[in-house]
Amino acid sequence: MLQINMADVVNVLHSLVPYLVTAGVLLVLALIITVAVNKRTVKSQGARKLVHSESWIVAMVGVVVAISMMLSGPMATLLNNAVATKYELSESTKAKATKLAEDVQTEAVTMLQNQDANLPLQTKKVNVFGWGSTQPVYGGTGSGSMSDQYPTVSLLDGMKKAGLEANPKLTKLYTDYRKDRPVVGMFAQDWTLPETPVDKYSDSLIQQTKSYSDQAVIVITRVGGEGADLPTDMTSKDIKYKDNSKDYKDFKKGQHFLELSQTERNMVDLVSKNFSKVTLVYNGANTFQFDFLQDHPQIKSVLWCPPAGQSGFEALGQVLTGKVNPSGKTSDTFIKDLKKSNTYNNFGNFGYKNVDEFKESYPNFTGGTTTAKPTFVNYTEGIYVGYRFYETAANEGLIDYDDTVLYPFGYGLSYTDFEQKMGPISHKDGKVSFEVTVTNKGSKAGKDVVETYYNPPYTDGGIEKASTNLVAFEKTGLIKPGASEKVKVSFKDSDMASYDEYGAKAYVLDQGDYGISIQSDSHTVIDSQNLAIDSKHVYDGKGADKTHNGDKKAASNLFDKVRGDNVTYLSRAGHFANYAKATAAPADFTMSDKVKSEFINNSNYKPADYNKSDDKMPTTGAKNGLKLIDLRGKDYSDAEWDKLLDQLTFKDMDNLIANGGYGSQAIKSIGKIQMTDADGPASLNNNFTKVGSIGFPASTAFACTWNKDLAKQFGDMIGDMAHDMHVAGWYAPAMNVHRNPFAGRTFEYFSEDPLMAGTMAAEQISGAKSKGVYSFMKHFALNEQETNRTEMVCTWADEQSLREVYLKPFEMSVKDGGAQAAMSSFNYIGSVYAGADPVLLQSLLRDEWGFKGFVLTDYFAGYGYQNGDQIIRAGGDSMLATTKVTNHITDKSATSLIAMRQAAKNILYTTVNGWEYENGQPKVETPIWRTAMYAAWALTAILAIWAEVVAVKRFLKRQHEAKVTMTLSEVADAPLADLQASEGVNTPSAPSAD
Repeated sequence: MLQINMADVVNVLHSLVPYLVTAGVLLVLALIITVAVNKRTVKSQGARKLVHSESWIVAMVGVVVAISMMLSGPMATLLNNAVATKYELSESTKAKATKLAEDVQTEAVTMLQNQDANLPLQTKKVNVFGWGSTQPVYGGTGSGSMSDQYPTVSLLDGMKKAGLEANPKLTKLYTDYRKDRPVVGMFAQDWTLPETPVDKYSDSLIQQTKSYSDQAVIVITRVGGEGADLPTDMTSKDIKYKDNSKDYKDFKKGQHFLELSQTERNMVDLVSKNFSKVTLVYNGANTFQFDFLQDHPQIKSVLWCPPAGQSGFEALGQVLTGKVNPSGKTSDTFIKDLKKSNTYNNFGNFGYKNVDEFKESYPNFTGGTTTAKPTFVNYTEGIYVGYRFYETAANEGLIDYDDTVLYPFGYGLSYTDFEQKMGPISHKDGKVSFEVTVTNKGSKAGKDVVETYYNPPYTDGGIEKASTNLVAFEKTGLIKPGASEKVKVSFKDSDMASYDEYGAKAYVLDQGDYGISIQSDSHTVIDSQNLAIDSKHVYDGKGADKTHNGDKKAASNLFDKVRGDNVTYLSRAGHFANYAKATAAPADFTMSDKVKSEFINNSNYKPADYNKSDDKMPTTGAKNGLKLIDLRGKDYSDAEWDKLLDQLTFKDMDNLIANGGYGSQAIKSIGKIQMTDADGPASLNNNFTKVGSIGFPASTAFACTWNKDLAKQFGDMIGDMAHDMHVAGWYAPAMNVHRNPFAGRTFEYFSEDPLMAGTMAAEQISGAKSKGVYSFMKHFALNEQETNRTEMVCTWADEQSLREVYLKPFEMSVKDGGAQAAMSSFNYIGSVYAGADPVLLQSLLRDEWGFKGFVLTDYFAGYGYQNGDQIIRAGGDSMLATTKVTNHITDKSATSLIAMRQAAKNILYTTVNGWEYENGQPKVETPIWRTAMYAAWALTAILAIWAEVVAVKRFLKRQHEAKVTMTLSEVADAPLADLQASEGVNTPSAPSAD
């Protein structure tokens, strides 16, 4: 499970300093006063004692007040979460979730090769080679971590459950070599790839394996995680890696993490020399470089098993044995040389050289400070991402497809043979539809996928268009041998429109013939027909076509400033004539004066500069008698919202906005309860109670299923688990595009294709929403790498690629999935932080797409650019913060309060329409720490009063005693004659001198 972010701890310590200093000063002052009066600066002993008592009473009360302010201030959110009731999954939910997770992985395992019908295995006994067989990859690190509350089915456990018997001597060899997997975490990464050197395989062991079984399975694993991209040079001094042998290096200079290490190559050679029937299992989310396969004909079969979650590995065993017929399809393109990706040179760390004026420092998780300056990344590939590039480049003669691509997008084999026949196309009222008859021609029941692509008419030098574009997909049910299933395919003709950012500055469906094809993958056409579009359609809101795909406002150029200066974008024109220039590594590392004038971070943002003089101060603290529950189900524009918002105070709104980490805060006056939000793309993880749900296969696995229904079922299950765990919101699904194979968070995202990502995400969101759980679609937007993700990375892209590729999954999540919440990303959209970009969050998300809900930042640590004042004015609503940094609103102008009011409305609108309010006003208990604090107040008050009474009594007693003592002393010291005179006694005269 994801642990509490160490940055939280550091920020807590920083935020506590003023309160602890105050308490310390009070104690020191009391001590100083005590010492001072002891030196008789005060002559009266009673007064000295009184000063002693009063100073310590004041110190005690002051310390309690300071600690109380600390607890109810910067620590309140953490304490509320820490003492929250540990709600856990019911037994029935556990069982259903576990079964669904197994079903998902069953359809996610993808067969990439199966020569000589090597699979399914015809024997129970099998030699399983590879250290990864004992430490497989279940998910990713960071937010993708699994909970340790539930039993985990390992890869070998899964094989055993399917009836396979793995050679125990090999298993022992690997567990003896190393029992734990090196940690690739958010804050530190050990990229070591443990693999037993071949000299550890004795001759007797090899002979034993050959007598044990003639079948060998090799397991290769790769893990990724939040916080770091995968190394592209394993010999770099910047990465941690330990070789497996002292006799050789695992990697040569320039070799990367997604190819075999030397020790792995040696192991593959050893197995291939001793076995003629070898199955390779790749367990990881990122596409792997299988360049070695051509040199090992003994490797008959290749299976891709994406991270399987806590119970999914049983599916692998079932595929190996043939109990399950594999039906997975690749979610990404596997190319033969990953360094030849068209994004390779423009992915990673690129720092500006002339930006010292924007340098900012902030506390880091080690307790020190980090100094950050703006960096950048150029999305120079434009719309040509993944298969869209490889298919189009091959079509234009830029590449030799067979030399470049090993396994296409949408590729996957089966134990049976399917035939697909395409019926006639119908085009009516903007809808394109046809039927596909899928027939099982083989001898084993199985499922198939109908993949539909379009090839639009392209004019050289005109709007950029890929020659192959996925437009629809459907998965069949289980089809028995000889049986058929009719699959209905439909999509809108406007789905084939392209965005023209230079001419119409709108979506355009050009006139001409569109090739509509059903394919077994992105490269292999099964059948095709032409669809004629008789006239050009421009979706600019002015003509009959109005807006594109349900936009509330016609899409028009919003991101001209995001193109960047001196960035060349890949164009199909002239058969990709500018390929070399467009895909070359950046040569210019200077931020232009124009961009500098637009760049904003905490060094130059001042709220007062953005205040509007004609803004009127809104009402706060009104007594209108409304409760939040009264607004449930009301329209977003209902006038009652204004009355409710009038009741909020500045403090109410600030607390709600600033402390949005892992839940939304309570507002007692309107009946807003504290609600919990949970992290995890494959599960629900409560960072504070340490309660987690069943961990599902990775998002990439969902994409490999090509099964929309399974995604919807997962959303439903998230809803059920959220009810059990008392979770209101889910920090997922994540839908950034697999832009580059080395992205560290690939496991958390779906695919290189935006339609696939958008479809899966929308289905998951819709399922959760049906159970009253709001999903935070993330990371909005352009968060396709982990390198520099929190370091002010300026992302430059053209508008067409933004709209057609990188923003498309989010658009689908809003329009098709009904998304109610969003999590913005760390990076900058051009020169503006994504979490404070009014174009992204207001003009696009709300005005154009019609989103009604609230936007939460990604983890909020300040980072030198996160600022609550700026964020709420730009369309952000809540800070994913649990401590006091720069998340609180500091400006109390009318402009600021209007923005606060809007942010509060967005949060309240979403939360009240969640499941926790579905049965009326929820009942909540006062957190135990507050009860303890109130008790401490009462005890302090009693002690203070008692101490004051005692001190005064003692002072008065001492004063009285001192007065009596003084009187006696005066009597003792007075002359005898005075005493006698005072008593009326005559004293004889002294004798005369005479």
